[in-house]
Amino acid sequence: MTRALVYGLAVAGESTVRALLHRGYDVVVADDDVDQRRRDLAAELGVDLYDRPAVEVLAELVGSCDLVSPAPGVPETHDVVAVAHAAGVELVSEIELAYRWEQERPGGPRPMLAITGTDGKTTTTLLAVEMLRAAGVRTIDAGNTSTPLVDAIAMDLDAFVVECTSFRLAWTPTFRAEGAAWLNLAPDHLNWHRSMDTYEAAKSQVWANQRPSDVAIGFIDDAVVMRRLQAAPARALTFGASGADYHVAEGRLVGPGGTIADVSAMTRSLPHDLTNALAASALVIETGLAGPEAISSALASFAGPPHRLEHVGTWSDVSWYNDSKATTPHAAAAAIRSFDHLVLIAGGYDKGVDLTSMAAEVGGVDAVIALGDTAGGIAAAFAAVPMVDVVADLAEAVERAGRIAAPGATVLLSPGCASFDQYSGFEARGDHFRSLVLERFGAHSSVSTTSSNREGS
Repeated sequence: MTRALVYGLAVAGESTVRALLHRGYDVVVADDDVDQRRRDLAAELGVDLYDRPAVEVLAELVGSCDLVSPAPGVPETHDVVAVAHAAGVELVSEIELAYRWEQERPGGPRPMLAITGTDGKTTTTLLAVEMLRAAGVRTIDAGNTSTPLVDAIAMDLDAFVVECTSFRLAWTPTFRAEGAAWLNLAPDHLNWHRSMDTYEAAKSQVWANQRPSDVAIGFIDDAVVMRRLQAAPARALTFGASGADYHVAEGRLVGPGGTIADVSAMTRSLPHDLTNALAASALVIETGLAGPEAISSALASFAGPPHRLEHVGTWSDVSWYNDSKATTPHAAAAAIRSFDHLVLIAGGYDKGVDLTSMAAEVGGVDAVIALGDTAGGIAAAFAAVPMVDVVADLAEAVERAGRIAAPGATVLLSPGCASFDQYSGFEARGDHFRSLVLERFGAHSSVSTTSSNREGS
């Protein structure tokens, strides 16, 4: 009997354990944060659970196993990774396991599309899902979502759209998608990866196992992505606002086959909305799963997930946006470029990332309100802005923004940092921001969109 160690028993870890047990594996589990819920779950599953095992115990556990599956929250610097490497035991993520099992499916494997990048993964994944559904393809967003791929492959579907974080891609010796898009690369997750080099290497796995018959799609304006695209084994195509195979021309999204959709038909068409739409369009067209009619229909109705430039409402000609998902300077910079007369709320948990790139283009920023562990770094990065304030928390930031935002301005929560200094995640931070704004202004919004949707881990 094949024996597996699953390290981490949160959402993906639980699904992995259940899938392994279902396939007859002997499973043992370890976790660095064992609480009563995890103890009860391990008992329910009938598996032994080790609480933060010492290196000697861990070495014995790993040595008794044929494979180790670290949950996404287990960094590559963790002892279990070093021990597995030293013992020559294979490390595999949940998407790697799912891919292997899908290859053994009676009737053959179903198509997989994969999307990675520092920013924009979830939106582009959901766009691709909507395009496929508009074409009549039964599909789901899987991987770094509420549905791990090991769960999705048990569903009655025609294809999968897999949101691939570096955490999952790092341990994928064979995972392959017929179509794979890499959106961008910027400093992030340096508390998980050893360096930017290993972060980049993990991302590059999205193309590493492709075949010449597959398609690799890269962002033309990202030098690292383009360098990696040149070495991809699949057919290479690019997307970008201009100069790419999939681009924008005369108010239309255009691909090698001609017009895909009119930009005017999109529910939102900020610069990154256009590039996300181009990436998703390239994926579904080049894999033959959907065409322009389905893409145009999807773009006309796609509202986008919450916490990503979510318009909370407009009061007294001041618009309020929740972009709590902007947990990197790269993502925040893209949002900042989208507005003029901006009151920016930024800051949060310190991941050891240089924040100065957020302030590369501050011409449209009237004021910055900095908060969280990185408040000092945010204030320093935006020192050229006419008004920079430091506040204690989000409630004070909303109160301050409400007092200084003039008619015609936009108040934008785009932190550029993770939320773990004050919140359990970016969703909780965004929900709190939305509730604070709505509480302040009540039901008198000229435009108000509050959304509740699933988000990935």
